[in-house]
Amino acid sequence: MSNLPESVRIVEVGARDGLQNEKTVIPTATKIELIDQLASCGLRTIEATSFVSPKWIPQLADAAEVYQGIDKRDGVRYPVLVPNMKGYQRSRQVQVREIAVFSAASEAFNRKNINASIDESLERFEPVLEQARADGVRVRGYVSTVLGCPYQGDVPVADVVRVAERLHAMGCYEISLGDTIGVGTPEKARAMLLAVAQSVPMSALAVHFHDTYGQALANILACLEEGVAVVDSAVSGTGGCPYAHGATGNVATEDVAYMLAGMGIATGIDLDALVQTGRWLSEALGRTTSSRVARAMAPA
Repeated sequence: MSNLPESVRIVEVGARDGLQNEKTVIPTATKIELIDQLASCGLRTIEATSFVSPKWIPQLADAAEVYQGIDKRDGVRYPVLVPNMKGYQRSRQVQVREIAVFSAASEAFNRKNINASIDESLERFEPVLEQARADGVRVRGYVSTVLGCPYQGDVPVADVVRVAERLHAMGCYEISLGDTIGVGTPEKARAMLLAVAQSVPMSALAVHFHDTYGQALANILACLEEGVAVVDSAVSGTGGCPYAHGATGNVATEDVAYMLAGMGIATGIDLDALVQTGRWLSEALGRTTSSRVARAMAPA
């Protein structure tokens, strides 16, 4: 375990990836309060929203209002997801300084999700990244379905490598590798990460695991052992995927932070405050928290 990092940057995706799959519309004020609370917990990268068409993700139709309403703290980054140049232009109207773009490693998933092939989806982002460079905007890249697809099943590792390599070459400073439907297991996750790391530096890689089969923490540990130092997660385990039937939520940020603290790996997160935020969000959504740590720390 000599490759374990001394510190890990957690990318909190609850406000975007977590809330986008909720059936009832979440008030804008609740989203803003969530993001502000997460920053107070010590998280330094909080994905705020997505400037996708409200037709496709109505839950995030208030992207501009949310981004303008949050209390932007020094030292905290608030990236937003953009699907195309139109989304990028909308984000720039509210002075967004960091964006994320995305593609899948599965041809079938891309077709179902955005009605485009992998190559077509990447071509759409070339002018976005070019404009972002000119504007001084940082760009993160997501590769989804890296360990399995709900439509085609297994996804060849070579396809994951190709998409990650292309996004990195286009100018994404970091590539997040996502197990969108949560079917991965530790050795498969490790092998996939190491394959990508032959083309993209480990320092530019992040991992993003859903917890459909309870494997997310084990998968994260396997990747930490190989030197990855950036982990995506969502407070209270919110999320899922609107285009992947049966996919459950992201791994809970509370559970990741607890595991890392127990391993002596620094995150800068106040775990008690984070648990309280997770409980507050669960109550706001009208459900029980899916964080194991939060349940264990609940008052008797």
